[in-house]
Amino acid sequence: MKKITLGIFALALVAIPSFGQTLYRSRADAIAAQLKDPKSDYVAVVSHRGDWRNWPENSIPAIQSLIDMGADVMELDLKMTRDSVIVLSHDSTIDRCTNGRGKVSDYTYEELQKFCLVKGNGAGIDTLHIPTLRQALEVCKDNICVNIDQGYWFYDLVLEITEDLGVTDQILIKGKSPLGEVKAKMDSHPRNMMYMPIVDVQRPQGQALLNSYLESGTVPIAYEVCWQSGKVDSWAKIILDQGSKVWVNTLWPTLCGGYGNDDDAAYVQGADKVYQQYLDAGVSIIQTDRPEFLIRFLESKGRHNLPR
Repeated sequence: MKKITLGIFALALVAIPSFGQTLYRSRADAIAAQLKDPKSDYVAVVSHRGDWRNWPENSIPAIQSLIDMGADVMELDLKMTRDSVIVLSHDSTIDRCTNGRGKVSDYTYEELQKFCLVKGNGAGIDTLHIPTLRQALEVCKDNICVNIDQGYWFYDLVLEITEDLGVTDQILIKGKSPLGEVKAKMDSHPRNMMYMPIVDVQRPQGQALLNSYLESGTVPIAYEVCWQSGKVDSWAKIILDQGSKVWVNTLWPTLCGGYGNDDDAAYVQGADKVYQQYLDAGVSIIQTDRPEFLIRFLESKGRHNLPR
């Protein structure tokens, strides 16, 4: 079947000969170029909710810490306040990540600023509060790419912000919407963020979504692949043969085939015993809860050599 590459998923290869030549406008542009290049062997490190081991998740310092350590992509989640401000929050409530209680949507942005963010150990930081998407992207601009996980439903509003800030090309947004709906959304805008489908390949809905791309010959930049048991190799081969990249989540066992394939297993048993299997399978985007640990491993393999 004829291959179709839609503008939204574009394999927009950047004609730049090597990392060593400073022809990229910014570090974020260099990272984006590797995400879009199916032939690149660079492995991008995506940090889940930022550097949450040292700072409150989805906070500005958590983002800056990632930039400083050399991560490639900041993964974040979006919610909307009562007065229609888009802010960073994974949960629909503020109970877990602040010293307040209630739904994000029940507060205005100004009211949310009364509450401070807390670290994973429950310690509050008086000077840190829930940031807006605009504030976060101002820090990310030119420094790091951004993956918007929870937030596709705000697509039009997010795109307005990214266009205003000039960061659209460094944003990767993802979702599980049917291919036709995604294409219609992208066709309604002259410029778009990168888009990636999430496919749970061992569940009927995920299989159907993957098949819709394969059967139509539509080539996304990458697929986020989730699976509950076994290895990713056979699924990765199908995707790589199509000309897309493979993104895996090593956050916890149920996303990557069970214990032994995740970050904690890598930390306990050794990075080689866990992460190497993904490199062997052709995976080139890994979302992790241990970004610095993964970066050091990839550097030792010569697979994370983007200039900082």
